Amino acid sequence: MRGGRSAGLPRAASSSPWSQLVLGWLALPLSAFAALLIGALLILAFGANPVTGYHALLSGAFGGSYALASTAQKAVPLLLVAAGICIAVRANVWNIGGEGQIVMGALASTATVLAVPGLPAFLLIPLVVITAAAGGAIWAGIAGFFKAYFNVNEILSTIMLNLVAVQVMNYLLSGPMVNKSQSFSVTGLIPQTKLLSENSWLPTLVSGTQLNLGVVIAVAVAVAVYILLWRTGFGFRTRAVGLSTDAAAYAGMPVKRTMMNAMVLSGACCGIAGAVLVFGSISHRMVTDGSLTGFTGNDGFNGIVVALFGGLNPLWSILSAYLFGGLLVGGTAMQAVIGVPTDLVTTIEGLVVIFVVSIDYLRFRGRRPFSCAQANDGRRSRLDLHLPQDPRGACHIGPHHGAARGQEDRHRAPLRGHARAIGRDDGGPPDQRRKPCPGGTHGRGEARGPRSRRTRRQGQRVGARGFARRPCRRDRRHRWRVR
Repeated sequence: MRGGRSAGLPRAASSSPWSQLVLGWLALPLSAFAALLIGALLILAFGANPVTGYHALLSGAFGGSYALASTAQKAVPLLLVAAGICIAVRANVWNIGGEGQIVMGALASTATVLAVPGLPAFLLIPLVVITAAAGGAIWAGIAGFFKAYFNVNEILSTIMLNLVAVQVMNYLLSGPMVNKSQSFSVTGLIPQTKLLSENSWLPTLVSGTQLNLGVVIAVAVAVAVYILLWRTGFGFRTRAVGLSTDAAAYAGMPVKRTMMNAMVLSGACCGIAGAVLVFGSISHRMVTDGSLTGFTGNDGFNGIVVALFGGLNPLWSILSAYLFGGLLVGGTAMQAVIGVPTDLVTTIEGLVVIFVVSIDYLRFRGRRPFSCAQANDGRRSRLDLHLPQDPRGACHIGPHHGAARGQEDRHRAPLRGHARAIGRDDGGPPDQRRKPCPGGTHGRGEARGPRSRRTRRQGQRVGARGFARRPCRRDRRHRWRVR
């Protein structure tokens, strides 16, 4: 029904200005504050003073130039993994294999330096980054291929690949790549490589600290990922696939290839993080204690938390990575001062994830069912597509979706956004054909009926692929994009 709610639709939560403020700009700060508040209660349970503990945490993370540099250096692998997670999750693919991809990127780059140690630094350092990205991309591409073409759960496959990666690392660091010049009678050979070529070391940016070129590389990757996702056709397809695979397939987008490419790029970012951990370390060699955590320091999993706290936006993830880097660095100082276990910092991270996911759920509950008539009122949209409309006023994707299947609960558009009808009907009896958006106008304000000449001309532009990639000449100021 026009102008009112259809019968049988659930009532959405009210969206008052205060709720929009709390669920919008204040969502992430409130999540961090709530996690720290519960962390203070846990510190009290250990018999320590939370004020003293948090003071030690802030001083260890941000108190002085050396602390700031250490926090920035700790944030580098977190930011690289978070940038990769942003790509994967935007395509609705969960990459939980960051740990294994970090290891494979580190192994690929280390093997490259061991093979060609005599190259000059201006050639060897870019080669290290490229081979590390290739190693992580190939490892993630395995899970992406099975997810896209065989619908294998990517969460299970990436976790299993983590276990395979640690065994590959243990084999290489105890055999082909081990440093045979150092051995002990009791322990034997140490599972580490020899000292890598000095030309491959990441240059130090601030003398007297560990801050190196990895910070610049991580920020550059985050900015590049933002441009890729929001300023390119690949990014548009990636976000469209993430919002609704059915809508993307109906629009003629290569859904399977897009999902696999997103996973490959995500693994490439994680692989670069592995190179930074090796060539930006103090030892300048790859060494392990036989576990993934012994090499990665849980950066593959912590990067997921950073991406979620940054709202799956690579630019916001820069700030998020620095804050979480400070939390990890300051957690060591807090342990030394008040004697609490370092696992308390991991607990606080988990609490942050819980609160962020909960607020995201509240956002979804507070979102009203969106109709095409509301979209034409100038509200912000997720995806500007020309799609048909359901008789109840809800946007739909094709003649066999939603009410056509008898699914009365599918009242929300799969794209959760604004969908303008172009007036094409989809066959069927005349009384059940799709109607254009009520009150919908395009271009210079003229109404587009199903029989208008401009509608037919634009319908011809849609073609067999079902998606008009550019508007007609008189309407070029209108852009197709996801916000």
